[in-house]
Amino acid sequence: QVRLVESGGGSVQSGGSLRLSCVVSGVIYSDYCMGWFRRAPGKRREGVALIGRDGVTTATDSVKGRFTISRDNAKNALYLQMTDLKPEDTAMYYCAAVWGAGATCFQSWRYEYWGQGTQVTVSS
Repeated sequence: QVRLVESGGGSVQSGGSLRLSCVVSGVIYSDYCMGWFRRAPGKRREGVALIGRDGVTTATDSVKGRFTISRDNAKNALYLQMTDLKPEDTAMYYCAAVWGAGATCFQSWRYEYWGQGTQVTVSS
């Protein structure tokens, strides 16, 4: 059974930083593409940053230069380092996974396993 557990969310002021973590169990972690998604109140879920099995990453334009996704296959862990946070970053953040490689990792609609989410709130 695939399980994803996020942690690290919280409330910060604009310009602050947070580091989200996600621990995955029940799968061979290194075989999976991983990603961070978010859903703000009243908005659709969006892909924030994705990472392939080989460590190649991509991020949505609004977070480029501020957020960094990384993975530690030895720990079955995924991270999202968030800096210079803005009020518009306020959302529930989800860790997600999909088995595959290459282009699969960068197609947000393919992600099929999800964590329960961790709330990030940024005040101005």
